[in-house]
Amino acid sequence: MRQDKKTESHDITSDGAVMETILSQWRHERPDIDPAPMAVCGEIWRAAERLRQGVLANLSDCGLDLAGFDVLLTLRRQGHGESLSPSALAKEMMLSTSAMTNRLDRLEKRGLIQRTTDPNDRRGLKILLSDEGFALANEMVVSHVETEERMLCALTDADRKQLRTLLTKIGVQPAKPGKT
Repeated sequence: MRQDKKTESHDITSDGAVMETILSQWRHERPDIDPAPMAVCGEIWRAAERLRQGVLANLSDCGLDLAGFDVLLTLRRQGHGESLSPSALAKEMMLSTSAMTNRLDRLEKRGLIQRTTDPNDRRGLKILLSDEGFALANEMVVSHVETEERMLCALTDADRKQLRTLLTKIGVQPAKPGKT
């Protein structure tokens, strides 16, 4: 029977076991596998969750969720008075058009967007920010960038460039099912 090992306090953080402790445990329990990918993915997931929580906290004052915020900022990037069709908006946000309908309904109900008839196709719609939505998006993009800056302040410009490069390598690589 194996005895439980005590974990010293310096091996534990508020987020749980330090990754090196986790790797050590896996190496002990399964010396036949290399747990290094777990460490990389675990740190990415932990960082992503921290960033997500920071962004959500920033959005809480204006009553937006990430989905609505993404719509507002995507429309804001187009310029004042500019519009997108629902399918073009979905494409810019990397979503299906079916995922877009509920988002647009909620934002329209709050008076943040308007649906108008496409002047080039009476069957089509165009989505644009209302004046209120434009003002909110302008305000939120500033606090959003400030929030992200606070969360990334430990990284130098070189660190940020390197991190983007590395994450891009992972992001553009298609997932390969099955064993490698």
